Amino acid sequence: MRIKLARRIGLATIAVSSLILSTSFAMGAGTVPGFNLTPQFDLTGKAAPGCRLFIIAAGTVATPQNAYSDSGLTQVLPNPLACDAAARLPQWFVSDGLIKLRLTNSAGAQIFIGDNLLVVGPSGGGGGGGGTIDPTTTFQTGAFMQFYGSGILTGWVRCNGRTIGNAGSGATERANPDTQALFAYLWGADSSLAVAGGRGASAAADFGANKTLALPDCRGRVVAGLDDMGNSAAGRLTSSYFGALSTTLGASGGSENVTLTAAQLPSLGITGSTSGVMSVSGSTGSNAIVSGSGSGVGGGGAFGIGGSLSVSGTASGTLSVSGSVSGTGSQAHRTVQPTILATTYIKM
Repeated sequence: MRIKLARRIGLATIAVSSLILSTSFAMGAGTVPGFNLTPQFDLTGKAAPGCRLFIIAAGTVATPQNAYSDSGLTQVLPNPLACDAAARLPQWFVSDGLIKLRLTNSAGAQIFIGDNLLVVGPSGGGGGGGGTIDPTTTFQTGAFMQFYGSGILTGWVRCNGRTIGNAGSGATERANPDTQALFAYLWGADSSLAVAGGRGASAAADFGANKTLALPDCRGRVVAGLDDMGNSAAGRLTSSYFGALSTTLGASGGSENVTLTAAQLPSLGITGSTSGVMSVSGSTGSNAIVSGSGSGVGGGGAFGIGGSLSVSGTASGTLSVSGSVSGTGSQAHRTVQPTILATTYIKM
């Protein structure tokens, strides 16, 4: 087994040396020799049809990095790459620099892992005059994007609350091996996202067990920044009004309408005065009590009247009014901001 592995590493080393020394061939984009259009073998030295190559950002545990089928780095490939029936990987290119690779067999057992592997060949093109591509400018797994459409995009899935998983998982948004990188990322980033049958020992174990993982649900929602984002909480979104803890990734809150309760209505006092001529007419029922003050015989004060009293006449002077108003409505009113609709996608 060690001899076969040594032979494989030796062949890869020879291929690297040949590419570096060659002056007649320049790749249009960077790649790692030994893993491009090359059959792959398991630890026993046998061909490994259906094997998978995970392309990972150098120096990270499992952060995926985009690979492309063209030298212009425009056509994103699934990650991981899948070997064909002859155990051969497809042609792939990545941006300049270093890369991490992990090769597994079709069942997910690791065959090879290597970090800080040199990407051979300028990704900007050999002699074509084009500039190189900075790997930090490419979309990473987990990136959000708004797209003016509603269909399926290569390399992306919609944030619609449906599920992802492997080909045998029965996932409702995408059931394909190329979802593994996003499955692993979301599994670790947001523990509130449901895993069918419950979470197991690891994301890799759950993915291999044909489990599905729920996607973030952005339907009818506007995406806002976490209230802290690595800093202290700004207090612009609080649980009292947002309805959830605003420093938790994936938390959702708010509503499109609200119905005010009596306690939420403002107190309204009315005061004022008017002057002019006042006409008074009317009658009282039996045993009415009339309060007043005045001067002359009999003084003033309160007195009772039995029977009925009719009053008519005019008076001039100043009338003072005071009191309060209570609302009686209970209908909801809109709280929706000006909005245009599109589809939110997340990078696989």
